[in-house]
Amino acid sequence: MLQVRIIIIALLFISCGEKTKKSPLASSEGKTLDLKYATGFSVVDYDTYKIITVTQPWPGADKTYKYVLFSDNETANHFSLDAVDAVINGSIEKVVVTSTTHIPHLELLGEEQTLVGFPGTDYISSKKTRALIDKGLIRELGKNESINTEVLLELDPDIVVGFGVEGVNKTFQTVSKSGIPVVYNGDWVESSPLAKAEWIKFFGVLYNKEKEADSIFRKIEQDYKTAKAIAQNSKKGPTVLSGAMHKDVWYLPNGSSPEAMLMQDANLNYLWEDTGGNGSLALSFEVVFDKAKDADLWLSPSYYTSLSQLEAANELYTNFKAFKTQHIFSFSVTTGATGGVLYYEMGSARPDLVLKDLIKIGHPELLKNYTPTFFKRLK
Repeated sequence: MLQVRIIIIALLFISCGEKTKKSPLASSEGKTLDLKYATGFSVVDYDTYKIITVTQPWPGADKTYKYVLFSDNETANHFSLDAVDAVINGSIEKVVVTSTTHIPHLELLGEEQTLVGFPGTDYISSKKTRALIDKGLIRELGKNESINTEVLLELDPDIVVGFGVEGVNKTFQTVSKSGIPVVYNGDWVESSPLAKAEWIKFFGVLYNKEKEADSIFRKIEQDYKTAKAIAQNSKKGPTVLSGAMHKDVWYLPNGSSPEAMLMQDANLNYLWEDTGGNGSLALSFEVVFDKAKDADLWLSPSYYTSLSQLEAANELYTNFKAFKTQHIFSFSVTTGATGGVLYYEMGSARPDLVLKDLIKIGHPELLKNYTPTFFKRLK
């Protein structure tokens, strides 16, 4: 009996020692990253490690994702990691991102050289990153829905930054099981232009460049507010129609969307600014024509890049005043060398430039020397 008791006591000491070694995460108070607009993620810094929590990886997500970033491998050995979805050790030297909206954040932080793979490199418009692609430094990974995992695993990146539309991408599950950390970025789910832009701080945390990311965002925020103030000092702008038909449905932004917020901040009179809800408005041609046939401006008419394309798609478009006066403006005409639309890449990261474009269109007298970055008049 005495021997049995000695063995039990010894096992208890071993057990206690293991519990001491494997401490749970967030066992002490940390410093929370300051976020003014973004609501889809949060970060707490505990000096030797950081925890990123992503609450909105996609609309209606029912799972919260937690990622831990350790300063070195030795630190990671002292914690129980059962409660996190991915672990990143040390600095990031090789990364794979999966959305063009991630590219500007890498470039703004001066980390584009760490990008080693991307699904659909032709969609990337930035001259700086395209130069790396042309040199063979960034590999093509196929389509985002079915990423070439063989090439990705061969690249062996330190981290993969993914995104989900309606749920978990099965490819990311395969990558994660191989030992490569996968983190979800939900910048596109945010409900305001500045909230989307603030996701540069997400990348700032990944690259240990929180101060640089904060400084960059503050400048974007200030430029946005300055432009907004200029627009609000003028009279209410022209009436605006947006979107176009897809089959038998006209899709256009609801009044609480980031797109509508940009028009409001540009002091434009968007005809559906009083609507709300999730997603786009889906209306019939008759309803749209009845309300917007005399609209002064028509913005973002889907993917059409010329008046002749619009007319060929549907002759009824020619009955709008904005078509007759040729006051239709689109970002689809501004593309990179391989056809990628610059707005889809850079628009979320630089809402200040988008806002200035809209002000230039609606109030040209306010920004006389400004050349639009994204929007151009259809010819």
